[in-house]
Amino acid sequence: MSTVNGVNKHKDRSALIPFSSRLKDGRALAQDVWSIFNALNLPPDCLNLGQGYMNFAPPKWVTESAEEALHTIAANHYSHPRGRLRLRQAIKDHYGPQFNRDLDIEKEILVTSGANEGMYSAWLAFLELGDEVILFEPFFDQYLASITFNGGKPVYVPLHPPSHDKQFSTSNEWTIDFDELRAAITPRTKMIIVNTPHNPVGKVFTREELEGIAALAEEFNLLIMSDEVYDCMVYDNKEHVRIATLPGMWDRTITVGSAGKSFSATGWRVGWLIGPQSLITPSLAASTRIVFCSNSPLQEAVAGGLEKAKNYNFFETQLKEYQDRRDVLIDTFKKLGIKYTHPEGSYFILIDISDIDIPDGYPFPESVLGRGLDFKACWFIAMEIGVSSIPVSEFYCEEHTHIGEVFARFAFCKDIDTLKAASERLQGLKKLFKKRE
Repeated sequence: MSTVNGVNKHKDRSALIPFSSRLKDGRALAQDVWSIFNALNLPPDCLNLGQGYMNFAPPKWVTESAEEALHTIAANHYSHPRGRLRLRQAIKDHYGPQFNRDLDIEKEILVTSGANEGMYSAWLAFLELGDEVILFEPFFDQYLASITFNGGKPVYVPLHPPSHDKQFSTSNEWTIDFDELRAAITPRTKMIIVNTPHNPVGKVFTREELEGIAALAEEFNLLIMSDEVYDCMVYDNKEHVRIATLPGMWDRTITVGSAGKSFSATGWRVGWLIGPQSLITPSLAASTRIVFCSNSPLQEAVAGGLEKAKNYNFFETQLKEYQDRRDVLIDTFKKLGIKYTHPEGSYFILIDISDIDIPDGYPFPESVLGRGLDFKACWFIAMEIGVSSIPVSEFYCEEHTHIGEVFARFAFCKDIDTLKAASERLQGLKKLFKKRE
């Protein structure tokens, strides 16, 4: 036996120190969907409609604000952990009227390193070990690990999709069973997460649905995390209702926002939390220990964006542009006769892939084998058609995987030319789907 300094050279030493069980419980160590459907794993010319980032630049007048900030001294150094004063003031001015409140920039607004870090800070601030957090499925996959890392226990309540027999449906037809929601609440329930407009369904929760959730929150004294990062992408004259504005809900709601979604700058990692002092102060305490403060010059840039948005009629123009992008894909799926969900918010479209005809023995990679039908369908489409998408079962717990595995998610946060090129390629879907009698 060969040894060096008394250590066996041939003994496996790769697992000497066990890692936290929270990594396993939160699926953090599993190969996730983003790794599998990464551009490096797909054909070089594959058009990426899978990942939800833009392939176009932020507005020039916003990036100019970033350039200006880089040439100042203060904006290149630490900011206050609450966020830069200018940005908090811009958030107050922009969002205050939407909440019907005179927001306090010292107590009711917290700038974070992206929406993810903001939510993580709130979970760290409020979850005790074993506290239960209700997630509506499908859920944004980051929720799961972040809740688990902070000692929480996810509890899953699925949104019910429309009938498979329907050729056309809207995102509003994905519905909440309020009896199921009530049954999911136990003495350990601490929080309900609401994501509206919704990723990946595109659902804009109705006022009636939010009132139902609010009533349960009041009855059982629950905290609401309202993820509203797609708040500026609501189509078809639908109403985006902020649950924090409903009677009694301001005091128990943390609303999450994102500059990345608002200004096509997802890599800037600037987000914010809005809520009462009783919820923001503990979240600030947690955020300060995670990152201390967020990116200073890009906070200044986002402040400039919010300040100038009205002058450029920016959010109205951007909404029209996103509707045009959405309609390119809607028209494509409609003409092909493929079942799809018409999204009323966010920038994703789901198609029903349950009728796809995958040849026996198709050469799938090991990462896809053993996963749901949607993983195989998305891989098959990417390889044969040259357009990538994301399998929706990734956004479900194991028990409910069967609900999600009949859907693929396509992102339309891309420029029109890319979407038109994808539309041409997607004509090839005709040959991949079983003919209906």
